[in-house]
Amino acid sequence: MEVAEGMIAETKAIDDARGLMVTAADLDTTFIKANFEAGRLQLLTIGKNLAVKYFKRVMRQDPAYRFDIEYLIGKSYQYGENFDMAIYYYNLYKDKLGKKSNYQGKDKVDMATVDRALYECQNGKEFVSNPQNFSIVNIGREINSEYEDYAPVFSETEDEIVFTTRRREDNLNQNVFDDNKPWEDIFFSTKKDGKWAFAKNIGEPVNTPYHDSNLSLSANGNTLFIFKDDGGGDIYFSERANGVWSPPAPLPGIINSSFEEKSISMSADEKTLYFSSNRPGGYGGLDIYRATKDSKGAWSNVKNLGPKINTELDDDGPFIDYDGVTLYFSSRGRKGMGGFDVFRATFDPAANEWSEPENLGYPINTPDDDVFFVASKDGKRAYYSSIREDGMGYLDIYVITIPDGLKNLASKTSPTTVKEPDAIKDPTIDPTTIANNTPTTTPIPDPTKTPPVTTNDPTKTDPSKTPPTKEPVKTEPTKEPVKTEPKVAPVKKETIPLKYEVTVVDSENKTPLNAKVKLVGAKDNVIVPLTDNGNGVYTFSVKSQQPKDYRLSVDADGYIFVNEKVRIAGASTDEKTVGRTIQLRKISVGATSILRNLYFDFDKATFETESYTELNKLEAMMRSNPDMQVEIGGHTDAVGTKAYNLFLSRKRAEAVKDYLTKKGVDARRIKATGYGKSKPLASNDDEEEGRELNRRVEFTVLK
Repeated sequence: MEVAEGMIAETKAIDDARGLMVTAADLDTTFIKANFEAGRLQLLTIGKNLAVKYFKRVMRQDPAYRFDIEYLIGKSYQYGENFDMAIYYYNLYKDKLGKKSNYQGKDKVDMATVDRALYECQNGKEFVSNPQNFSIVNIGREINSEYEDYAPVFSETEDEIVFTTRRREDNLNQNVFDDNKPWEDIFFSTKKDGKWAFAKNIGEPVNTPYHDSNLSLSANGNTLFIFKDDGGGDIYFSERANGVWSPPAPLPGIINSSFEEKSISMSADEKTLYFSSNRPGGYGGLDIYRATKDSKGAWSNVKNLGPKINTELDDDGPFIDYDGVTLYFSSRGRKGMGGFDVFRATFDPAANEWSEPENLGYPINTPDDDVFFVASKDGKRAYYSSIREDGMGYLDIYVITIPDGLKNLASKTSPTTVKEPDAIKDPTIDPTTIANNTPTTTPIPDPTKTPPVTTNDPTKTDPSKTPPTKEPVKTEPTKEPVKTEPKVAPVKKETIPLKYEVTVVDSENKTPLNAKVKLVGAKDNVIVPLTDNGNGVYTFSVKSQQPKDYRLSVDADGYIFVNEKVRIAGASTDEKTVGRTIQLRKISVGATSILRNLYFDFDKATFETESYTELNKLEAMMRSNPDMQVEIGGHTDAVGTKAYNLFLSRKRAEAVKDYLTKKGVDARRIKATGYGKSKPLASNDDEEEGRELNRRVEFTVLK
């Protein structure tokens, strides 16, 4: 505890301090200060949803320790996408604040902030229940590292990526910054035959021994915009000629000021810039501005984009599309679900105005910050950095695939405003006992967005407006043709989503369990919509018409997670329900589980990109159960010598341990052992299934 406090006081190494504080809190759950600080540091770093248990320990023992304790619990639940519980605790705090409106302590959160959080939770419920058909996949280990990797930018051909990283390897400064992490450097990679090369440092003169961060890349890939701390935060640029980058120089013109200029995007014709700044005269926080290039090549005519784009909160990360009129940006305001959300708006040159910004929806947007989104020229791919379940480190870069294209993206959310939830009257009730009765609200129409009522055109109904018809000319009767029945086109049956129903129970007593259940495409990570039926039953609506492999994950506190691949038949014109029961095993001494989705390079102890979801599941389980100790056991098939198999199996077990310790798990809690071919699960005579089953890594609970 004292070491962590000293670390925070003297440095900015809050990630290191978090680990120490969490250890102190878990060693003594009655140590209120350690538990509060553990929760606070979780909210400031990663694993924000894990702050709940530490704040709840504080609240149980001393509800008056912090005035805003209920708000902090709600915030942690919101980050974990448990919106009903977040609403419950936000309302507990709102009720307290209403009764003590004169309270002016530093730990007071004002009513407007709480109302905004409640609004975000209602939006979150709406977005998560209607996920967009996005494939969000980690761009891969060639680009990402175990450290922060972010701010990806591309040329229009998408064969070169430039990004910012805080990795130690190949950094120009081998020392660390105040937060005990490497300095920021700009890296790049090129793509050949559809594959990225391993990223390299862009080198001098672009990088220096200090913080260097890229902001944007021109469409032709030859102008790189860079952020520097000068003047409160200014934008520089570097140009490439004959493969060599020029020394960065401040942007010419009046873009930079004595305030912060934080992000930038240049139109494909290189005549217009969009950038963010917190200079005076805006609508609040960071605002997005536009500037044009004058005849001398300097940037001038700087204008705020106005209230259609900017809000009283921060608006940042502009990206102007190749069409010159579609703007993607991130905002803490508007109809978001927490933090920065990515929005899209279109400029109408004729009307000289922007369309109403539209939230791109879940799963691009989450309750955390989603920012610095860039799109491909054809609109079928986009890139951004995010902290996700299959990440290799702190922040990773992801590629988003949009089958129908961003321009054809239909909104799945209502443009209505949401009525804020009513306060709960009895704040003493334990919400864990009324999980199915948490307060909810009903969206109400926004009267400013009600479509106008249309009336019939009088020229279409007034008989005086109807032109006279001529008297038909009399003709001799003709022979009546033979009547035939008209052909009726067959009615095309509508495709009905397949219902995949998952029931979660305790493996011993078969009682139903409330769990976190998720179903995503095994290759594309497309999220399948979920309905929580209560009592441990979850129904997924599978809309794909083709049989497909999915990854089903099930987590519950105190139980060993399940993360397995399942094959599900496609949707059809007939209603169909497929049932599946998942039996979760309690974490107990001797319990063993195979890490089924762990993949190594051939004959090596290095992970393939697909392995990180499984590794992060194990890490999350160990974080949630701080007293848990495990053995990581590596196993091989019978191919090769006994000595080599023992060596390879041990190296792979040690690779898992090394990954966990780098993510903050105490090394003393993990034992790595190589068993070679000594413990086969199947006969090694079976060249495919048998040997594949035997090549595995598993964990066994030791404590």
